[in-house]
Amino acid sequence: MPVFSCLLDRFSRAWVPLLLLGALSGCSSLAYYTQLAEGQLELLRRREPVAAIVADPARDPQLRQRLALAQDARSFASQALDLPDNRSYRVYAELDRPYVVWNVFAAPELSLQPLTHCFPIAGCVAYRGYYQLGGARGAAALLEQDGWDTYVAGIEAYSTLGWFDDPLLSSMLRWDDERLAALIFHELAHQRFYLADDTAFNESYASFVEHEGLRQWRAARGLAPLDGHAERMREQFTALLLASRARLQALYSGPLDEAGKRAGKAAEFERLRAEYRALRDREWHGDTRYDAWINAPLNNAKLLPFGLYDQWRPAFAALFAEVHGDWPAFYRAVAALGDLPAAQRETRLQALQAANRVVPGAVQQAK
Repeated sequence: MPVFSCLLDRFSRAWVPLLLLGALSGCSSLAYYTQLAEGQLELLRRREPVAAIVADPARDPQLRQRLALAQDARSFASQALDLPDNRSYRVYAELDRPYVVWNVFAAPELSLQPLTHCFPIAGCVAYRGYYQLGGARGAAALLEQDGWDTYVAGIEAYSTLGWFDDPLLSSMLRWDDERLAALIFHELAHQRFYLADDTAFNESYASFVEHEGLRQWRAARGLAPLDGHAERMREQFTALLLASRARLQALYSGPLDEAGKRAGKAAEFERLRAEYRALRDREWHGDTRYDAWINAPLNNAKLLPFGLYDQWRPAFAALFAEVHGDWPAFYRAVAALGDLPAAQRETRLQALQAANRVVPGAVQQAK
């Protein structure tokens, strides 16, 4: 999930403050872009070479072990998956917080159309990122005063698309080995190719690289394939949310007045919770891992992230099969897809999706 400030340039760090001053003059909110710039610069200051930490017996043994495993995955990414061979994820930054940024999503009270924000290079996205939880909550509160539904989501990692050497973060090391490796593959895929203004394309492509890369990484280490239980749960949970979102969309575009739509919205969220409980107890044998999310307040903004990260993943799987699993050829094919006009690109993706015979939008990556 890329998050960008108003500047982003490939010059050395010494030039960054001057670039910031020049770039901020064209931004719509000086305070917002200032906190983005300061947050990114703080990450740059905290970076340490991973190799030095791993080689230092005075450092925490568990940290050294996790970083060593991350470097195995990082090397595999470049050597086996043809992902960029640079310093990203070969440096480490210790954070004093559980998330690197908090993203604020917003949607109207009676619509699922997201409030979008446009940035240089990254294009338009359906969120704004904040390096401090207080800043995110404050922004959400201001939007709520204007009648927006909002949702604040903690994000454990992001990509600058190769403009900076992205560090492994302490927030990432809480994950298990598979999720840590998958994250490295996912974010490096964004560095390999990124299409401005098409979040579903970018995230579906990176999710395919993540999942196929993880499968190949486990095979190279002599490990059995994952049993898929957690992913099946994620698929079913997301399908439940997408069905609810579709019903809400029909409600909001229907003939009821605003009072009727508000009542229908409340009823739909109660239906969603009831269907979730039935799925949990019937299919998951009481597994409660999504209880906290579903039992917290629900609104339109909270549904926005779902369905983007894997909407076209089956299409990219079909594209990978077309090139017989050749990674360089796959990236060339992805770039060719990205060069198509939006309508033609979607038509091609739909054809690939149909060839794979998988219902689109059935999977959501947990990020």
